[in-house]
Amino acid sequence: MSIDRANLHRIARRACVSALLLVAAGQAMAQTPARSPAPPKAQAAVKPQVPAAAEAAVKPQAPVATDASGSRAPEAADGGDVIARVGTTNVSVSDVRAYVEQFAPRDRAALARDPALLSQAVRMMLGNQLVLKEALAKGFDQQPAVAAQLERVRQAAIVESYLQSVTALPTGYPSETEIENLYDANKNALLVPRQFRIAQIFIALAQGADKDAEDRARHKLEETQKKLRQPGADFGAIAHADSDDREGAEHDGELSWLAETQIRPEIRAQVMGLAKNAVSDPVRLEDGWHLVRLIDTKAAYTRPLAEVHDQLAQKLRDERVAANRRAYLAELLKQTPPAINELALSKVLGATDKEQPSR
Repeated sequence: MSIDRANLHRIARRACVSALLLVAAGQAMAQTPARSPAPPKAQAAVKPQVPAAAEAAVKPQAPVATDASGSRAPEAADGGDVIARVGTTNVSVSDVRAYVEQFAPRDRAALARDPALLSQAVRMMLGNQLVLKEALAKGFDQQPAVAAQLERVRQAAIVESYLQSVTALPTGYPSETEIENLYDANKNALLVPRQFRIAQIFIALAQGADKDAEDRARHKLEETQKKLRQPGADFGAIAHADSDDREGAEHDGELSWLAETQIRPEIRAQVMGLAKNAVSDPVRLEDGWHLVRLIDTKAAYTRPLAEVHDQLAQKLRDERVAANRRAYLAELLKQTPPAINELALSKVLGATDKEQPSR
C-alpha cells in the first residue's frame, strides 16, 4: 500500500526534524570554544552542510534544462551527481539517498514506485534546507531551549553510533545452520492458515432501522436471490448491479483472498460448508445482509525456509545485537557502579506532574 501525500509530509517532516537538529547542532558547536577532542562522528547524522558540487559546464549547443517553474535546473559537473539546488546549495544523489534512508522501508518502497512522491519528498528536503539557513542566520540555535535539545540529540547520536561499533556482529553471522535451527523451532508460528477467495453481495440494513427500511431491504434481498437462482446467473454482474458495497461492486463483489481468521465467524461458518462457486444463504450481521460466493480455497501450509530465510536471519541479528548491547552496558555499570538516591528519584515524576497545567 503506497503512502499518500499527507503521510509523506508527516514522515518527511519527522525525518527532517532529526536531520536538521543534527545539522544545527554541528554548526552551533563549531561556533563555541572546543572543550575536548572532537567526538566520533554519528553514523546516522546528516552532513552538517550539503556538499557543494561543481556546476556543469554547459555545452553551447546543449538546450538549457528548466524545472516546472521555468527556472534553470541544476546540472551535474562532469563525473558529478548534482540533481537539485536550493539557493546556492547543490544537492547530490548521495544527499537524497541519505535523506530517503531515514524513512521506514515501506515508505522508501513507495517513493521508489512513485516518482511524483519522490519529487515531493526532495522538495520538502530543499524547503527544510531554506528553513535551516534562515534559522541559523537568526541565531535560533543559540536559544537555551534549542541548544539543550541539540545537545541531547548530539549525545544520543554519538551513543548510538558508538554502541553500533562496539556491538558489531562477527562476519558471517548467523550461519545457515543457526537459521535452519530457528526455522525448525518456529514452524508452528510460520503456519499460514487456510485461505478463501470470496465475493459478496451486500444488502445494507442498519440495526434498529424502521419497518419501511427493513421491508425495502428484505424485498431487495429476495429479488437478488431470485436473480441468483436463475440458470447461468452471473454472480459478478448481479453484485455489480445490486450490492450496496459500491467499492466491492466495482470488482464484481470480489474480496480477494482472506485467511480464515480474517473472516467473521458468522460468514466463515457458511463459507466452510460451501462447494466451489456456490453461494451461501443470507447472513444477517449488524450492518445488513451478506450473500457470499466461494471462488476458491487454499489449504493451510507452513511457509518454506526459502521464503522466510532473510527474515529469520534478521531476527537472529537483531537479537544478538540487543544481547551484545545489554552485556556491554552491564559490564560498564559493573566497572563504574552508579549511585542513585532512590527516595529523591521517586519524587521526580510526582513533582513533574504537579508542574503540568491541568486540562
